[in-house]
Amino acid sequence: MPRIMKMNPVVHFEMPAGDKKRAEKFYETAFGWKMTLPGPEMGDYLLAGTTPVDKNNMAINPGAINGGFFNKGEYGSIPHFVISVDNLKKHIGIVKKNGGKITGKPMEIQGIGMFVMFRDTEGNNVGMLQPSMQQPQK
Repeated sequence: MPRIMKMNPVVHFEMPAGDKKRAEKFYETAFGWKMTLPGPEMGDYLLAGTTPVDKNNMAINPGAINGGFFNKGEYGSIPHFVISVDNLKKHIGIVKKNGGKITGKPMEIQGIGMFVMFRDTEGNNVGMLQPSMQQPQK
């Protein structure tokens, strides 16, 4: 009988952008998103607020997620999403064991958590995030 695994939710989306100011204006105007460009200390990443968040920056509306825009070419040129995991090191092993390939080194995103990109068995780029407020389970 297969082991039942905890479901790990999609918590963030990411899309490429060649012109962050243009993307910011488009999504604010077309969809009312709250766009924030923190600056070089965050790698000029453009945050996209699509739904209200609580004091821990977690979406208040069940199932809704926020996202952001990375520099075109940095992680490919197609959108991808980020999956929340409770233990990044453990899930790196699970991804590898099941045919996925880790495509970068785990990195800390200040105030957010530990993050790494991987390629699934279909060639899709996907991110994994262990949020800071979540302690790894053994």
